[in-house]
Amino acid sequence: MTRVVKIGGRAQGDARLAPALAAAARAGPRAPAAGTSATLCVVHGGGDEVSAVQRRLGLEPVFIGGRRVTRAEDLEVVRMVLSGTVNKRLVARLLAHGVRAVGISGEDAWLFAARATDAATMGRVGGIVSVDPAIVLQLVAGGFVPVVSPLARDADDAGGGALNVNGDDAAAALAVALKADELVFVADVPGVLEDGAVLHSLDVERAGSLVARGVAAGGMAAKLEAASAALGGGVAHVRIAGLDGISDPAAGTRIVLSPTPV
Repeated sequence: MTRVVKIGGRAQGDARLAPALAAAARAGPRAPAAGTSATLCVVHGGGDEVSAVQRRLGLEPVFIGGRRVTRAEDLEVVRMVLSGTVNKRLVARLLAHGVRAVGISGEDAWLFAARATDAATMGRVGGIVSVDPAIVLQLVAGGFVPVVSPLARDADDAGGGALNVNGDDAAAALAVALKADELVFVADVPGVLEDGAVLHSLDVERAGSLVARGVAAGGMAAKLEAASAALGGGVAHVRIAGLDGISDPAAGTRIVLSPTPV
């Protein structure tokens, strides 16, 4: 079983995260002697930290549809915070819990490539993401757990420019490329909420309606759109959950393609 787990920035501050990921890494059917499984891949965000550094540098964060507008000067902050501070801190915590974690960026080995689909509005933001999973597959085959920062190479820039990719979009694209059995978006809420209650199952049509009505907005809207893309690409199971969703397959909101017959 191959699982992709996307960790939101706020969830990374929870002391339970590293132990939960370590338990998930050891739970796979092909766990080698070192104690890790070849079935887990982690993609992380870190938007709040990016915003904090932007503000310290006098740059005001701007979001459209839950996705960060990324000017040229913002991109260097995104690279520094996500591929540097956040990635290596998460790797260090996993190593401390016995997980053979390796931190990489989506820029490495052309893991992620994208095009700036709306440069006038969004700046250096990648839209549709293509994935070459070779580096991830090699790490997994060696018994390592890849921890991926969601930046991409600019497919239109021969000089090696980068693009910022929403972490949820990156996780969905990677899950499709890996033919993952499950994609879990770990958020700072227990699932998709409507009228204060967690929806245990949500089909993509109703998810689109929640976004259109503003019930799901910002980061949750981005997660629902990414979940729909993952399901459309063949990922069998997609959930949005709190931290307990890493270990509990019933936790959170399961996103499905079609309504479940009554």
